Amino acid sequence: MKKLTQADFKERRDRLAEEMGPHSIAVIATSPVAMRNRDADYKFRADSSFFWLTGFAEPEAVAVIETYESIDEGYTYSLFCRERNREMEIWNGYRAGVDGAVDDFEADEAYAIDLLDEEIQEKLQNKAKLFYRIGQQAAFDARVAGWIAKASGESRRGTSAPAQIVQLDRIIDELRLHKTEQELELMQIASDISAEAHTRAMQTVKPGMMEYALEAELNYVFGKNGCVPSYNSIVGGGENACILHYVENDKVLKDGDLVLIDAACEYQLYASDITRTFPVNGKFSPEQKALYNVVLDSQIAAIHAVQIGNSYKEPHNVAVRILVQGLLDLGIMQGNIDEIIEKEAYRQFYMHGTGHWLGMDVHDVGTYKLDGEWRAYEEGMVVTVEPGLYIAPDDETVDVKWRGIGIRIEDDVVATENGPRVLTAAVVKSVEEIEALMAK
Repeated sequence: MKKLTQADFKERRDRLAEEMGPHSIAVIATSPVAMRNRDADYKFRADSSFFWLTGFAEPEAVAVIETYESIDEGYTYSLFCRERNREMEIWNGYRAGVDGAVDDFEADEAYAIDLLDEEIQEKLQNKAKLFYRIGQQAAFDARVAGWIAKASGESRRGTSAPAQIVQLDRIIDELRLHKTEQELELMQIASDISAEAHTRAMQTVKPGMMEYALEAELNYVFGKNGCVPSYNSIVGGGENACILHYVENDKVLKDGDLVLIDAACEYQLYASDITRTFPVNGKFSPEQKALYNVVLDSQIAAIHAVQIGNSYKEPHNVAVRILVQGLLDLGIMQGNIDEIIEKEAYRQFYMHGTGHWLGMDVHDVGTYKLDGEWRAYEEGMVVTVEPGLYIAPDDETVDVKWRGIGIRIEDDVVATENGPRVLTAAVVKSVEEIEALMAK
C-alpha cells in the first residue's frame, strides 16, 4: 500500500513555518465527529488540511506550530490528542495517545486534548501573529476568541496576546494546490481504481437493472481496494442524467437510454473524479452518438488547453466554442456563434463550468483568481475537465428526438511542463471503444 511518510508531513510543516515567519503560532483542528442519526455517527474522516500537515487521522485533535524570534531557530510542533483508554478502545478502536503522537507522528510535544485550553495560554503569550482557520467551525471560533480574550487580559503580567490574526487557510490552500510527485502517485492510484470501477459498470449494466444496483458495482471495486467514494455517486439513467447532482439512484435503467455515471473513490484521502456516459444496451442511437461526439470533441480540446501558462479559464472557453458549434451544426441552436457565447445562451444546454481543482477534496482548495484575474496553470496543479450537454425532457424548443439526453465526460488532468497528463486515461471514452467494451 502506497502511503505518505512522516518525512512528507514534516516537509509540509517546514514550508508552513517558513510562510508564517518568526514569533508566530498556528492552530489547526481536525473535523468534529458528525452524527448520522440518533446515536449513530458517520465514519470519521480527518479534516483534509489537518491531515495534510500531520498525517494524524483520529478525531478530537489539534495541531499547534510555534516559530521563534528567528525563523532560523526552527519551530515546535505540538499535537493535542485523545489519551489511551483501554475501555474506550475496546468499543471504538485503538488510539495513538500522547506517546504515539511523539513516537509515531513525530510531534515535538504531545498533550491530552483535555489540556488544550490550559496549555494554549502559555503558547499564545508574546506571539506576534496567530494563524488560524477563521470560519471553519463556529464552536472552535468561539473557543479561540476566548483564548485571545484571556491572553489579552493578562497583559498586566508583562505578556501580550497576538496582535494580528491571519487566515491560515490562505497559506495552506496555496501550498496544497501544487501537488508533489508523492501526492500525484496517490491520485494516480485513486484514478486507476475509479477507472476499473467505471469499466466494470460498462461491462455489467443491462436494461431493467436498477440505478442503485449499478452503483453497487462501483462500490464493490472501491471497497475491495480499500477505498470509499470521494463524493456521493451519480448514476442517472435517461432523463435523470439531465439533473446535475442526481444522487437518488433509485430508477430502472431502460433499454435505449444512456446512463451517466459521475463516481470515483479516494485513496489515502486523495480523491479522483470521473464521469462517463454510455448506452444501457451497449449501442448508441444516432442522436446519442451525435451529441456524445460533440461533448467528446470539446473535452479532448479542453484537456489540451491545460497548459502551463494558460489561463485557468481557457479549457472552459475552448469547450464552450466547440459545444456551441456542435449544437448549431445539429440544428439544436440557431444564430451566430459569437453572439450565443457572449450572451451565454448556450447555458440552456450547458450550465456549469468545465472543471475544478482536485486533490484531497474533490472540490479542492486554491483560489481560481489572483488580483481579480484568472490565474495561470502551474506545474503540479490538478484540474477536472468535464464538459457536458443536457437537453431537458420538457424543453419544447428542441426537436423531441433530442429531449431527455444528458451527457458529461470527465477526466482528471495534471498540468506539467510536458503538457497535460491525464490521470484517468485507463477508462475508455470514445463511442467505438465503449461499444466494443460493452460487447465483450
